Amino acid sequence: MIEAFFSPATTSFAVAICLMLLIAVMELVGALMGMSPSSAVDSLLPDVDTGLDGDFDAVIAADFEGDAIGGAFEGDAPATPNPGTAGPLSHVLGWLCVGKVPVLVLLVVFLTAFGLLGFLIQGLSRGMIGVPLPEIVAVVPALIGGFVTTRFAGLTLAKLIPKEQTEAVSRTHFIGRVATITSGEARRGLAAEAKVTDRFGQTHYIRVEPDNESDRFPEGANIIVVRQSGSVYYAILNTSTAMIE
Repeated sequence: MIEAFFSPATTSFAVAICLMLLIAVMELVGALMGMSPSSAVDSLLPDVDTGLDGDFDAVIAADFEGDAIGGAFEGDAPATPNPGTAGPLSHVLGWLCVGKVPVLVLLVVFLTAFGLLGFLIQGLSRGMIGVPLPEIVAVVPALIGGFVTTRFAGLTLAKLIPKEQTEAVSRTHFIGRVATITSGEARRGLAAEAKVTDRFGQTHYIRVEPDNESDRFPEGANIIVVRQSGSVYYAILNTSTAMIE
């Protein structure tokens, strides 16, 4: 059974199924530990153009919580989407519904569809001509079928998941929000994981370093996000207990 599962003609499909199971276990363990691998992965991705279906989602104006940081961000102009700046990768990810559905969910769907379609193709080949197709030949239609399945599954899931959890939130929306260090100690050059809640009540996990080089944020520290550089956010210590979320 194992030999047939990992035969040379179906190795890629077997690996896809194993990866799918591994991701599912990671998500389950994360949920039991109060963490969200999906949110952590999503926070590392760039903002994606999710309006490729003619319903271009305007980027939500950043709510900088001016009271939390002395009103320093009040009056900032809201960000405006510019579809013309989206690159090919952004369009591909948008077509696959990345940004509308958690990326690990989409990856599980793709791996499952790719693996099952691959085994189906090879099974049909054995039944019709007596031998499986060369793996590279079977991979091509399985890949196409996997992407198409992921596309339509993503569109369906985006409608089923509560609206506040699928709303496209610009990464700059986290600026001015109160966050909590959940893992490690944040210091300059060494980011720690922090938990932040967006305006829709959805929890995100982001990588945080102190904005001041001399600061260090231990696990459990409450901080205020003040700026972003790439996938890393910079924060200051939240000294106001009234603003702890």
